[in-house]
This record gives sequence, C-alpha cells and structure tokens, in this order.
Amino acid sequence: MHTASLGEYEQGLPILEELKRQYPTHKIVLTFFSPSGYEVKKDSTIADVICYLPLDTKNNVRSFLKATHPDIAIFIKYEIWPNYLTALKERNTPTFLISALFKENQVYFKWYGAFMRNALSKFSHFFVQNEKSLTLLKSIGFDNITIAGDTRFDRVCEILKRENTLDFMNSFKQDEFCFIAGSTWPEDEKLIIDYINGNTHPIKFVIAPHTIKEKHIQAIKQSISKAVVCYSEIDNSNIEDYEVMIIDTIGLLTKIYSYADIAYVGGGFQTGLHNVLEPATFGLPIIIGPKYDKFKEAVDLVNQGGCFVVYNKEEFNSQLKELFTDTDDRKKKGKITKNFISQNIGATKIVLDYISSRIS
Repeated sequence: MHTASLGEYEQGLPILEELKRQYPTHKIVLTFFSPSGYEVKKDSTIADVICYLPLDTKNNVRSFLKATHPDIAIFIKYEIWPNYLTALKERNTPTFLISALFKENQVYFKWYGAFMRNALSKFSHFFVQNEKSLTLLKSIGFDNITIAGDTRFDRVCEILKRENTLDFMNSFKQDEFCFIAGSTWPEDEKLIIDYINGNTHPIKFVIAPHTIKEKHIQAIKQSISKAVVCYSEIDNSNIEDYEVMIIDTIGLLTKIYSYADIAYVGGGFQTGLHNVLEPATFGLPIIIGPKYDKFKEAVDLVNQGGCFVVYNKEEFNSQLKELFTDTDDRKKKGKITKNFISQNIGATKIVLDYISSRIS
C-alpha cells in the first residue's frame, strides 16, 4: 500500500487492518512519499516493512518490485505513479486506487493529459468517494469504478469502540462546559486566546497546538491571562483550579475530544484544515476557519449545518457565544455531525469484498 502522507495513511489504515486480520500469513509493505507520514509511522506494527517508495524511475521500479513481488498493490486517493502502474500491469498484479477523488481541473481531463490518462488505465479498479468522481472517470472512458465512499469514516467510527477515558481530563473538566481546539496554528490561537482572556462564562478551555515546540507552547501560555497549565506540568493536584490547559504532547487529541461540548479544528486560516471527522464522531458542533473548500467532509458538514465557518474574531466570538448559550441548538448541531459519520461508514467492507477475491 502506498500513501502520500499521514492523512492518506489514515484512509488506508482500515484496509490494512482488515487485510492483516484476514490474511495473517501475507507480508504487508507500507510506503510513504512524505517524511511527515513516514517519520510518524515508521515504527508502527501495522506492516512488516515501512519505507519510502523509491522515486518513479524505471530502474527504481524494477528493483523495488523485484524485492517485494506484490500479490496486490493499493494506492490511496491521489497517488498516481506512472512507471509503477505500468510495471504492475505488466506483472498482472491487481492494482487499486482507493478513496479516490477526481476534479475537473485535474490533468486527466485536459486535452494535454493523455500521458496521465494512460497511467490511470493501468489500475484494475477505482474505488471513488462520490458520484462526481465516477462521472469524470466515465467521461474519459473508464467503467471499472465503484462508489465506495471514504474509508476514514470507518476509521473514526472505531474510535467510539475504544476506551477514551483520561483521568486528567476528568479532574480538569469536572462538570463544566468544555471547549476544545485541536491542531491549532497561530492564526487560530489568536482568536481563541482573545476569547479566553475576555471570557466571563464558566468554560474550561483545552488547546492542542499543531506545533508543540517549547518556544511556541510558552508563547501561548504567556499570552493567556487566566489560570493555565500545560499537560507536561500536570501532577493531578488541584488541576480543577485551572481554566485553560495546553496539550504539549501528541497522541491524546482524539480522546480529549470525547470531553468537549464544542470543538474547534485548526488550519482553516493557514495551510488547510485539519481533521474534522474525529470531533464529528463524538457528536460535536465544530467551528473552523475559511480555508476548507478542498476538504469534502468539511464542505458537507458546513452544508448540513453541523460545522460553522468563521472569518474573524468577531464571528468566532459570536458563534461560540451562540453555541454556549443555546443548549438545544448545540445538541441539534452535534446530532448532525454524529449522523454524518454514521451515514458514511461502510467503505472498507465494499473495498475488501472486492479485492479479497484477487488475493491468492
């Protein structure tokens, strides 16, 4: 299985987990393109080999496939590597593109896109996320397509089956209202900190920054005028006396979302929105910044009314105040996000039912 980075890994993970369960004697090779994916997951036990995929030259392809001799090959979402695909086709290796999204402005649908259209022709089957992708592929002559949806929904749905209790969050939150901001960037943090410093309501705040470098964490802490503690400083004594907690470690955010009444997901003022599916699976209304149009799940949640877009401090303050004061509306919006998750699960089963027949 080849994934570009961490986000695509999350889409591929439900498939890998099920393949590993169904075919315990097979070896799994997981490859990345980006260091941001490989460095985080290089020590995972999900695969027998985790490495970078060598660059798409004919010599690299020949050597890599000779070493791995795959029974099947799976590429995630946007990953189209022409020389690998050609060689896999020549070896009669079933090759699949999973959780794929296609858009009109991509090269495959341009008059000059023949080379990349030819690369697409090497896939045995496409599993696309939506009707639009299917229509676009059909427009250039493909019919080996199944609308399966996004496997990430299956991934986040599994979160609810796990133990999400955190003792320090129980002590910190008590029975108070809790606002949790995940994967925040400085632009997000400015809005949130301004609100915290002026807040007079009984709200507990948790900020989990995207960057947890010491200098950045301390800058956040020093800019907050309320009682604030970092996760690394917790000794569980009098933690309930703090109004704000900064999570200066990784790996806890998903469980922390289970304690939220409202979630803010960062990145929408910066490079692009982070994962809204994790807070959605806990049935939370979600606030995001304006750069979300490239993320289908966020677009859908905004359109359905479970996710709210803010463009500035005034809109953020107004939206948070509204969700805090109107309990019935907040629960209604949370129900929208929870239903959104439950209505979109099942992609993993569709994919596995198909490709299992191709594994010897």
